[in-house]
Amino acid sequence: MTTMTQQMKSLFLIGAMVGLLMAPAMAAKKHGEGGGNQAAALEHAKKAVDALEAKQFDVAYTEFTAAIQADPKDARMYANRAVALRALNRFPEALADCSKAIELDPKSYFGYMERSQTEISQFQYDAALEDANKVVELKPDESAGYKFRGFAYIGLNQWDKAIADFTTAIEKKPDDLQNYDKRAQCYRSLKQYDPAIADYTAILSKDPNNNDALIKRGYTYASKEDYEKAIADYEAALKIKPDDYETVQRLQYARGMLASKNAPPPSATPSPTPESGGLFTPLNIGIALAVILIVAVVVKLVTRGKDEASTTSMRIR
Repeated sequence: MTTMTQQMKSLFLIGAMVGLLMAPAMAAKKHGEGGGNQAAALEHAKKAVDALEAKQFDVAYTEFTAAIQADPKDARMYANRAVALRALNRFPEALADCSKAIELDPKSYFGYMERSQTEISQFQYDAALEDANKVVELKPDESAGYKFRGFAYIGLNQWDKAIADFTTAIEKKPDDLQNYDKRAQCYRSLKQYDPAIADYTAILSKDPNNNDALIKRGYTYASKEDYEKAIADYEAALKIKPDDYETVQRLQYARGMLASKNAPPPSATPSPTPESGGLFTPLNIGIALAVILIVAVVVKLVTRGKDEASTTSMRIR
């Protein structure tokens, strides 16, 4: 399974693309004084968005920088360049760009949202929570603010609050499968396995070949000792990704636990002992014969010793 940091990098980049695709149209508007060359900024922004979609983050950074140079008062360009900087793991610069966007436009929804994402990737959960609250305040009807606030709550181990936010995000955007996944993670952390399984099942109903959901649901089944269903999910996941070593190990464990669970318990009744045959058992008879033989040998040796002593005495006389 991926770490939270890895999930953040892929999740938030994809989430940001919706805002970025709108950036060229929004860039045509004048922000603040001295709007600059908006036409040139717009052209560079289009190229930057194309580069982001192609995961050419260096190119995207260069094009957004050119857009900022053309129109340094457009707050959105700083927030958008922060996406490229975050993808390049240049987190301090990304945070600085987000703050610049908010400075130019205190109601910069995308500036607060991107800064919250970057803070989460840097484990700055309290700051991320504060920025996510601002996102919700600015656009309460959008799912993004609740989603990112849910991530911040996960980082703070506040599972119930995270569940509430992911639930709201799901209500506002039912097709965003990552909200189901993260809510299921919260349920598992609280050992509430049935609702977690329901969330993974919801993901699979929309995306039957979602390997990650199969593995996580299998793990959740195993956690509640439902090994048969865990085995079924692991086997289905391995059909999609046969070389997943961790899933192979989980499958072997589940099979072993199922076999142990189904094994008959050891008997509490002691094994029967052979019935006694009284004194005349083969063992007792054997011992008696050995004793008689030994006594006979001893008697014979003693008798021979006496005879030899008597003969010697007669010769001396």
